[in-house]
Amino acid sequence: MDNGFRWLTVSPKGQPDLEVILMSTTNPKMDAETAEMLRTLVRKGVLGSGVLETADCQKTYEDLKAKGVEFLSPPTERFYGIEALLKDNSGNWFSMTQRKPAETGKGAKSAQG
Repeated sequence: MDNGFRWLTVSPKGQPDLEVILMSTTNPKMDAETAEMLRTLVRKGVLGSGVLETADCQKTYEDLKAKGVEFLSPPTERFYGIEALLKDNSGNWFSMTQRKPAETGKGAKSAQG
C-alpha cells in the first residue's frame, strides 16, 4: 500500500476459501506501544491464534514433531475430540483438533432436526 503497510495471505493446498494473514507488528497502522504490547502477549502465549482441523491428530502430530514443530501438549482426548497444542517460531499457538465423530443411532438428533 502507499503507506508501506504490507501483508501476506496463504491458504492450505486445496482450501482457497481459507486465508491466513501474516503481517508484521511493525507497520504504519500500529503505534510502537501497541506493537510492543501485541508482541508481549504473543511471547507469553496468551494470544491464541486459531484451530487447525485434522482427520488423524496422532499421525499429524507425529509427522509434524518429526519435522521439528514444537508442541505445547501431545494429542489428548477431550469431550469434543482429540487435541494437540503447537507453537510456531513467533510464539503463536494453535490447537490442532480431530473432531469427535457425530453420534448416530438411538437418542441422537438427526441432521434434519
